[in-house]
Amino acid sequence: MAEEENPVDEGPLRGFRFPPEWDARYPSQHQTAADAPPGYITLFEDFLLQGNFRLPATEFMAHILHYYGFHISKMSPPGMVRVRHFEFLCRSHDIEPTVERFRVFYQLIRNMWFYSFGNRGSAKKILLNPLKSFHDWKQKFFFI
Repeated sequence: MAEEENPVDEGPLRGFRFPPEWDARYPSQHQTAADAPPGYITLFEDFLLQGNFRLPATEFMAHILHYYGFHISKMSPPGMVRVRHFEFLCRSHDIEPTVERFRVFYQLIRNMWFYSFGNRGSAKKILLNPLKSFHDWKQKFFFI
């Protein structure tokens, strides 16, 4: 008998109130982030809890993913924090966030199977405070 998946309203994401038709759920005990069922994508809890990511995603996020050519489930939470922080800064100054502007400050970094963004060498840092630590983020995911 297959183990049943647990809906996210039973875990730390219950406060986000995903619409029932999204059928967001945690994986069963032996599933990995790569085991998303057909029709689902994998998202990491820290995207929402520490990265301020929300669904539906913004057009800027879609442009970032399209430009760099990877799926959102391959982005690390620290990468998500950098993208969202950049977008917040732009919008707070009435500047449209674009991939071209983002690339002035950040460069793509691949760490094993995940992607993140690091400061571009000569660019002024725009995220001055260190990122919060992300413990075991690869094990904290759900399907939506």
